[in-house]
Amino acid sequence: MRTIDDRIVHELNTTIPTASFVGKVDPGQTCKELYESLTAAHTSRERIIKNCISQTSAVVKTLKEEREKADEDVALLKQLRKEQTKLKLMQSELNVEEVVNDRSWKVLSHLIVVMFCPNRQSCTGGVGLVPYEAG
Repeated sequence: MRTIDDRIVHELNTTIPTASFVGKVDPGQTCKELYESLTAAHTSRERIIKNCISQTSAVVKTLKEEREKADEDVALLKQLRKEQTKLKLMQSELNVEEVVNDRSWKVLSHLIVVMFCPNRQSCTGGVGLVPYEAG
């Protein structure tokens, strides 16, 4: 699910037109489409990870309640530890997701600044800008 983030530089190099193709492809529209793809991918992954965390948290809660009733059940304790480990991994995955997302946004933002604000004056940032015309 992180293909677009893992290959963000390649994605930019293959979707953003070079100077010789700039008249044939709308770079603003291309940036906007890439922005929308990244946003959708990030939202989807975050939703899925949070859903997994929620489900695993419920399992951990249930196992803890069962553990209180069956104090000596080694198999139950083992299952509880396994689920707790899974929960910690999923929670750390949210942190990884934040780092991956941040990197992708930085790369895309840098490209937008380079393409649309070459002298960095009065650049408002954002997707869909009209390319800056040096005057």
